Amino acid sequence: MTATRPRPRPAPRPRAGDDRSGPRPSRPRTRLPRRSGAYVALIAVVGVLNLLGLVMVLSASSVQALRNHGSSWFFFNRQLVWVCIATAVLVVASRVDYRRLRALGAPILAGSAVLMVLVLVPGVGIKVSGSARWLGLGSLRMQPSELAKLGLLLFAADLLARRAERIAQKRETLYPVLGAYVGIGVLLLAQPDLGTTLVTGGIVIGVLFLAGVPMGAMSSLGLAAVVTTFFLAKVEPYRWQRMTSFLDPMADASNTGYQAAQGRVALAAGGLFGAGLGASRAKWGFLPAAHTDFIFAIIGEELGLVGTLSVLALFGTFAALGVRAAVRAPDRFGMLLAGGVTAWIVGQATVNIGAVVGLLPITGVPLPFVSAGGSSLVPLMAAVGILLNVTRQAGSASRRTTPAT
Repeated sequence: MTATRPRPRPAPRPRAGDDRSGPRPSRPRTRLPRRSGAYVALIAVVGVLNLLGLVMVLSASSVQALRNHGSSWFFFNRQLVWVCIATAVLVVASRVDYRRLRALGAPILAGSAVLMVLVLVPGVGIKVSGSARWLGLGSLRMQPSELAKLGLLLFAADLLARRAERIAQKRETLYPVLGAYVGIGVLLLAQPDLGTTLVTGGIVIGVLFLAGVPMGAMSSLGLAAVVTTFFLAKVEPYRWQRMTSFLDPMADASNTGYQAAQGRVALAAGGLFGAGLGASRAKWGFLPAAHTDFIFAIIGEELGLVGTLSVLALFGTFAALGVRAAVRAPDRFGMLLAGGVTAWIVGQATVNIGAVVGLLPITGVPLPFVSAGGSSLVPLMAAVGILLNVTRQAGSASRRTTPAT
């Protein structure tokens, strides 16, 4: 007889919850690093500043909007559209790895320079109060100089990161960055726009300092900046009046010191807790640019010292989070980007608030995230999106280098 082999029994089907079933194979997924506490805090700070800006733009512009456009909501509705657009830009920028932006610095810088040249062409650029700074049609306008800030930051951070080992060689690092800034600065002064020139210079100085440029060169650069600013202000009478009127605006309160004087009056009228939201008197035609450059004065009048100190605390928190992101950045390029964005936003806020309270000359620089205006808000939110990405990558890098407990 021939022996028959027993037939193998079929393997039992795996049931739900059966340990023998084993994990199913799955495709690896590329995920962004988890959001850290600093990431969430940065979003919260910027979100609160934008919400405060919407509320204060509605309050500060309601009278002017009703007189000129027939609706108290005109400037608020326009600002709300810009906030939505800027928020979408922030979300996209925060999800793009910041390392992919290295090649975009020079194209953005060159494109913004071309647009700034078009601004100076008669019939193409739009003049407001004697300054040709805008391009666009009707109420839809853009200010190319705001885009130039972002382009210059990306260009400088990329160049200084690639040439880190040659940071002491001025021809390799310092001179190319200063050359790009001088080119943009000449176009800014031709508009004329001294305030944006100063803020852009602050970005460049901040990135150069973080990159490790020798202190001797930084000292010479700072001295040259002071002398150049003094010279540019002296050669134009209106600039010199602006640079000196803030020292004693009441001496010529009806002319050169009018705006500075009215800003101080609004701040003083607010007292400790303010006159109440919407109860400003300065916005009834007394304070020019109430919903743009001098919106901080309206905050002080309606929300008082408590409101102004809250705004300062928000920008102080932003500065701390930006420095933290720069210190913990995974690489040199991320460190320079985070530090440059922080210097940009905090420096611009300092120039604006300093002008309103009388510590600095009036330069026409808006308060970041709070003042009305989309051409300033959109690049700022793009920069914050980049900072968020650096913050997120920094949190992931710190978790990878932390030993397991």
